[in-house]
Amino acid sequence: MRSINRREFLEDSVIAALVAGSGLLNSRPLIADETKVTKKGDANDRVRIACIGVNGRGGDHVRNFAGNHEKFNCEVAIICDCDEGVIGRTMKAAEQAQGKAPKFVKDLRKVMEDKSIDAVSIATPNHWHALAAIWALQAGKDVYVEKPVSHNVSEGRRIVEAARAYKRICQTGTQSRSNPGMREAIAYVQSGKLGKLKVSRGLCYKRRPSIGKVSGPKEPPTTCDYDLWCGPAPKKPLMRSRLHYDWHWVWDTGNGDLGNQGIHEMDKARWGLQKNTLPLSVVSIGGRLGYVDDGETANTQICVFDYGDSQLIFEVRGLPTDPLRRASVGNIFHCENGLVVCPTYYSGIAYDNEGKELARFNASANHYENFLKAVRSRKESDLNADILEGHLSSALCHLGNISYRLGEPQAAIKDSVFYNNIAGAEALSRMVQHLKDNKVELDKTPLRVGRKLKINNATESFVNDKEADALLTREYRKGFEVPSKILVKS
Repeated sequence: MRSINRREFLEDSVIAALVAGSGLLNSRPLIADETKVTKKGDANDRVRIACIGVNGRGGDHVRNFAGNHEKFNCEVAIICDCDEGVIGRTMKAAEQAQGKAPKFVKDLRKVMEDKSIDAVSIATPNHWHALAAIWALQAGKDVYVEKPVSHNVSEGRRIVEAARAYKRICQTGTQSRSNPGMREAIAYVQSGKLGKLKVSRGLCYKRRPSIGKVSGPKEPPTTCDYDLWCGPAPKKPLMRSRLHYDWHWVWDTGNGDLGNQGIHEMDKARWGLQKNTLPLSVVSIGGRLGYVDDGETANTQICVFDYGDSQLIFEVRGLPTDPLRRASVGNIFHCENGLVVCPTYYSGIAYDNEGKELARFNASANHYENFLKAVRSRKESDLNADILEGHLSSALCHLGNISYRLGEPQAAIKDSVFYNNIAGAEALSRMVQHLKDNKVELDKTPLRVGRKLKINNATESFVNDKEADALLTREYRKGFEVPSKILVKS
């Protein structure tokens, strides 16, 4: 993993292109005046926030930022969504919470151009996260961006570089990092009281029914600007019954449950390991099993990330299943002398190897308040989930999916690389039984055995695998290009 260069003088290649008049991103707002000093902690200076994307997770953003209007002297000034048909509830919620109605803006580029906006929160579909964040950072605004922070590995690194270049506060929406119960549980794991952490496991056992199968293209909602909704992704006919939410299960816009629910548990798993680089290698296995529909991503999946002295194992199950050690959506930290089970975002229980309970942790806090505190203090160190943490954890999700997508259906799974890995083989054995319990016949719908990929941490790329490297980024539509790099001026 290359370290973030914190030198003061940084230059974005996109800025250089704009200055040269190339028009590379001629549809995006101009860069803000870097001499502008915003929100240095003056409590009398109101923080004006724009919430971008409010159909789902974004509603929580609106309620919490508007609800903190007195404590942090802030307001939701703008609600922005390319589908005006979904904004009613959040507009009303903001007005009720802060006593003042926000303005509605359909095009997020107008938000970036608005110099009265100090911060933006981003809860769009995944394929918009990085570009929206980078545009906002370039425009001099602080950013709260939902998980995963990126749609591919390269995008995440670009957000980190942009946040450092423009000296902005940039928080990742992995709220477990602000919960005292989870922080105490992770500290217990890292304390060595249970010996060395050998396997850090993330679980996303969450029922995901079929999204159905359409016979032809569907019309997007008439209230939605579909071109803008697609943004950086290819503009293709809508080939599923619902535009909203089910984008999670299509590669162009989503990342499957690894990048939906799973990113929370992936982040905690890496946090417990105290790993601040990408792993040495990754391999994944799984499939979209139990039904045939318009979804493309796996609903059943295992990823093994090798860090040399320890492993991170992630399990996805979208079909009905029992919890593992009382955890369904959570984490299990397997140490030499016991384990810590975290079944929620804010709790954990420590056990010794005989199953005796040793300690409990249970307390929650408000992640949005942590962001507002850092906006006031101007201290990146005040963030519980700085954008670098978000990039590294999101990248793990992308790496697992790349291995899976490059795999092949393989009936003889006992010959796979999983059987050369004790922890991976154990997880695979349980997954196979789980599929049998759900009447999935693997001889008819075999698992996709992913390619084992070695990783170069210094370059955040793969070792001698151009096909895999191509999936670290994507082709962007004109006017919606994520910059390929942030150049450092020597």
